[in-house]
Amino acid sequence: MSFSPTALVVSRSRRKRICLASKKFPPISNFPVKKTEKERRKIEISLMAAATLSRDQYVYMAKLAEQAERYEEMVEFMEQLVTGATPAGELTVEERNLLSVAYKNVIGSLRAAWRIVSSIEQKEEGRKNEEHVSLVKDYRSKVETELSSICSGILRLLDSHLIPSATASESKVFYLKMKGDYHRYLAEFKSGDERKTAAEDTMIAYKAAQDVAVADLAPTHPIRLGLALNFSVFYYEILNSSEKACSMAKQAFEEAIAELDTLGEESYKDSTLIMQLLRDNLTLWTSDMQEQMDEA
Repeated sequence: MSFSPTALVVSRSRRKRICLASKKFPPISNFPVKKTEKERRKIEISLMAAATLSRDQYVYMAKLAEQAERYEEMVEFMEQLVTGATPAGELTVEERNLLSVAYKNVIGSLRAAWRIVSSIEQKEEGRKNEEHVSLVKDYRSKVETELSSICSGILRLLDSHLIPSATASESKVFYLKMKGDYHRYLAEFKSGDERKTAAEDTMIAYKAAQDVAVADLAPTHPIRLGLALNFSVFYYEILNSSEKACSMAKQAFEEAIAELDTLGEESYKDSTLIMQLLRDNLTLWTSDMQEQMDEA
């Protein structure tokens, strides 16, 4: 399975007809009516886990949930796989990518929702509609609570299982980068000391990933390139350090270009796609910096 960089928007899988072998579980209708639909689904997944699914079955169920675009359930299946693995061991590339895709889709929709709600909040403040502003603030707070919950969930999983069990350099960089990503997502909406802490944790994780990547992964490796992409975005968007962001993106792009002829066919598409994103960001950021200089 080819690497799917977490920095990228995950494309929807091609629709395939999948039939799940008949397996009897208590029907969801048996649960108390007071339970919300989300709570019911979590209970049902817990019951399925209690039925002792095999590792392959968890992978299959995660793929099935992905096809159905039920990403919260995909997250649940992959969490069960990680925490229930005996003995605890390193995930396969396929399992690792499924975990990444699951969380990326869940967090992606929440981040998009937060940006939309925040934009509406600014417009209502401009209109001085206090009633609407109050309602929107409450709704934004609800979205932020969900964002915090998702980020906390994957960060716990990374610290307790995934990073400690990683032995291959590729896995170490992947998980440390992922840790940096989800701290960065927290920094996007947190404020004050919480934002400062999230930014510091992001920096620590990205730097740790960078140390391993530079030592052990080729400049053209898609995980190393994805790290450079996200690390540079962190400098630009969170730390407001345009020059450092451009310098990092430029260095990663040029180092990869210099070794492009050594790139294997298997990772060529992923690597060149991230290189294009690095170049696009460089073009955009350089243009923005020039405009700011002209206005000064």
